[in-house]
Amino acid sequence: MTNDASAQPDDSGFSRRTVFKFTGATALAVGGTEFLAACGSDSKSTGGSSGPQKSGGQIIHGATGGSSKDTLDAHRPVTNADIARCFNLYEPLLIWDNDYRIAPGLAESVEPSADAKTWTVKLRQGVTFHNGKDVTAEDVLFTLNRVAGKEPTSAGGALSQIIDFDGTKKVDASTVVIQLKTPYAVLQYLLAEYTFGVVPADYDPANPVGTGAFKYKSFTPGKNSVFTRYDDYWGDKAFADELQIQDFSDPSAQVNALQAGQIQTIDNLPYNLIKTVKGQGGQILESKSGAWVPFTMRVDTKPFNDVRVRRAMRLICDRQQMIDNALSGYGRLGNDLYAPFDVAYAKDLPQREQDIEQAKSLLKSAGQEGLQVQLFTGDDIGSVAPATAALFVQQAKKAGVDVKVVKKNPFYGDDYLSYPFAQDFWNTRNYLPQAAVGSMPGKGNYDETHFEKSENYAKFAGLIASAQKEIDESKRNSLLQDAQKIEYDEGGYIIWGFRNQIDALSNKVQGLKSSVYQPLGSYNFKTVSVSA
Repeated sequence: MTNDASAQPDDSGFSRRTVFKFTGATALAVGGTEFLAACGSDSKSTGGSSGPQKSGGQIIHGATGGSSKDTLDAHRPVTNADIARCFNLYEPLLIWDNDYRIAPGLAESVEPSADAKTWTVKLRQGVTFHNGKDVTAEDVLFTLNRVAGKEPTSAGGALSQIIDFDGTKKVDASTVVIQLKTPYAVLQYLLAEYTFGVVPADYDPANPVGTGAFKYKSFTPGKNSVFTRYDDYWGDKAFADELQIQDFSDPSAQVNALQAGQIQTIDNLPYNLIKTVKGQGGQILESKSGAWVPFTMRVDTKPFNDVRVRRAMRLICDRQQMIDNALSGYGRLGNDLYAPFDVAYAKDLPQREQDIEQAKSLLKSAGQEGLQVQLFTGDDIGSVAPATAALFVQQAKKAGVDVKVVKKNPFYGDDYLSYPFAQDFWNTRNYLPQAAVGSMPGKGNYDETHFEKSENYAKFAGLIASAQKEIDESKRNSLLQDAQKIEYDEGGYIIWGFRNQIDALSNKVQGLKSSVYQPLGSYNFKTVSVSA
């Protein structure tokens, strides 16, 4: 049985007196109730070998993609390889668990004021950085400034607009008060982003220091990175002595390396290789994630600055065929909206289906009969992108649209965010944090559709601002559904589906649990042991 976060209760919403408090080894209290902060009871665990897990040895992870643009920066990961490094080197104040619920991170408690303008963070005791230094309030303040200050990262885009740095202060060595200029009812969503890892006040990305279960040893961008177990880690220590993360641009080479015993794990296994891995005795880890691989249209660039063209392109897309062919059935229909696990998800909007005649009519009215466009993609987006690009080319022909696929390697290079029509990949997020980093402008954001240039963006932004302030969950959800309606009608995303997360493991791997949030249990390699 695989995880399905849509069936999980929503324990991450904000109520008037919500408190996120660590209350022992495994429990998290939210608004007066408790649940296990580890994986949900139906999380699937790997068990390639029988018997207890043993310490020692080496894990070599085969990461999908990566390039010479790879980074160790805690707050600026882009590719899957970057994200894997980020999860193992750094930790945020709160985390999303495997069932996509808020759980404790480096914070012992995070408590809002009644109006959600003042948030008090109490740090966990006994946590040290890889250099042996205690994690203190000064480090949290430095991290907040680095993420949301003058040069905000994607994690700090929303926070940078509302945080009052003058009022955000240290109370004592382990307590910080985050003061906001305006209420933000779900600040916990931002503090739990993996791109919000706490770093020391003298942080240097070239020689990174974090609090994770593994510490930095070496790094060659585009090739590999090596980390060793941090023996003074505050939680359960990693089983393996060493973790290596190797970049792979070719999925077949990944699987060959797995079968040869050269690597032990693969994230984002292509669906057409599932039978190959199983046939060779490997393990498959699956979860029904909220991950999506959209087509992106820049709303400020011809021909996509005409909403009729954007609507036509959405109607050209045969979503079920994408799922059946590109995902081998391992996915669920999308409706051009992200954040399917958010309680505010606008599930009542009519499901879009392929309508070639209507698409032709819209293109004709826009003066775009015989439209020719380039579709930019790249190997570092992942294995789903090439298959869906090829399918879209064929689907577009039915409407008289000529789509030429242009491969850019690296895709996430200097031209990223400038492509008029392209692909991308995103993992699970709730609506507000996803809108903040993907649908709104700002330094550090991934403003790939330039939605701020659309006709009703001002109304959209106003709804987002109102929802951020709204403490009443029902009222907030109504505002967010109104915002989603605007994106549904005018947006630059073609979100055809949500893919199941499929990862591959050697039969010697033990200890991983599936996650609806990120691959490989959020790249949780500290729980992994590899038998001889």
